[in-house]
Amino acid sequence: MIQPSDAFVSASILDRQGRVFDDHHPPEDELISDCVHCGFCLSSCPTYQLWGNEVDSPRGRIYLMKAGNEGTIELDDAFVQSFDNCLGCLACTTACPSGVQYDKLITEVRPQIERHHRRRLPDRVWRAMIFALFPHPDRLRVAAVAGAVYQRTLRPVLVRSGVLGRLPKKLQAMEALLPPVRIGDVMARLPERTAATGPVRRRVGIVTGCAQQVFFHDVNQATVRVLAAEGCEVFAPTHQGCCGALSEHVGREDVALDQARRLIDDFEPLGLDAVVTNVAGCGANIKEYGHLLRDDPVYAERAAAFSAKCRDISEVLDELGPVADRHPINARVAYHDACHLAHGQQVRSQPRAALRTIPGLEVCDIPESEICCGSAGTYNLTNPEPAEQLGRRKVANIATTHPDLIATGNAGCLLQVRRYLAERDDAVPLYHPIQLIDFSIRGVQPRLDPPKKVGAQ
Repeated sequence: MIQPSDAFVSASILDRQGRVFDDHHPPEDELISDCVHCGFCLSSCPTYQLWGNEVDSPRGRIYLMKAGNEGTIELDDAFVQSFDNCLGCLACTTACPSGVQYDKLITEVRPQIERHHRRRLPDRVWRAMIFALFPHPDRLRVAAVAGAVYQRTLRPVLVRSGVLGRLPKKLQAMEALLPPVRIGDVMARLPERTAATGPVRRRVGIVTGCAQQVFFHDVNQATVRVLAAEGCEVFAPTHQGCCGALSEHVGREDVALDQARRLIDDFEPLGLDAVVTNVAGCGANIKEYGHLLRDDPVYAERAAAFSAKCRDISEVLDELGPVADRHPINARVAYHDACHLAHGQQVRSQPRAALRTIPGLEVCDIPESEICCGSAGTYNLTNPEPAEQLGRRKVANIATTHPDLIATGNAGCLLQVRRYLAERDDAVPLYHPIQLIDFSIRGVQPRLDPPKKVGAQ
């Protein structure tokens, strides 16, 4: 049986009794005991692939959870770093032959860390800034407008002077991930109701997201157009906010649950057949509302019902079957599996099937498809170095397929992959799959040349 490294153990094991976790949903012993330490997870774990350290593998982290329950380890910086290094990509859950529910275990550990570990001041400040901005669309719009001005004025100067390369890694990551911004898209809103084309086959609501509705309004527009063309009456509550995925992913439990309650309140009165997401992370989180709100006597049943209605856009299209005519797009597209779609929601065949309804479109898979691109919610902002390694690795694997286009169903993946594509001579355009379907239905050809980064020299 492999144990965590001697150095790690000697730094953390204590001669005391008592768990380091409190009684509010600690990692369950029953779930921990499901792990038989076979190691099948190691080949799919991004951090183990990068560093080869047992403590940076799912198996190693489960050892730490067990030690935490037994009171044989301290919740110190070394313990916390192991869990901060985890992307939460859930590839290990797909690889595990024993059905270990690592997703539930990591969801139970991270709030414990946030409640009982005081981070160092720079980390606290950086995380506070991220969560004061990204889950709030109106604040993000103001920041995006400022970003657009920066891209067109100050960025070229900083590039020429070399100042950008001297910024701290975290600031470099945030700057590089900012996509080309169009003010019109940043300020735009979806209509509250969009009528179906022809007979109504389904009444659906669309979760517009936080960063999604600011930076990828075009994806939301395409989603509504395709749903309407396929016979859906589409509702988009105007004041909906973040679904809580970003906060839940890092253990900010109280905030995440409040955001979940508000989203349920926004959609529940509409009496919808389905709640549609086009962001993998949002969909994975909403599908767990029933579990996350299980202790809430007011919301537990309502959350479970809401989760049951949640569908990724590709699932809805697969369930409905196409009725709108498609026009050809003669191109080769590399499809990148977003982790929280493939592993979190177990949705793999539906996006590919939806793309293959487009005449002339060849869909190809990417080597090492199970390895995360390094986006992982806010991971590429809090852990920029490993995120950069994973981003470059993903883009290099994509390049081996020699595509004309790339498609992926998650906002974070779109930003992360776009960042490292822009550095290459063989860069190609990047789209959400629903955009390609929208192009096909409307008879519009996608661009086959990648847009230049605004302000690049």
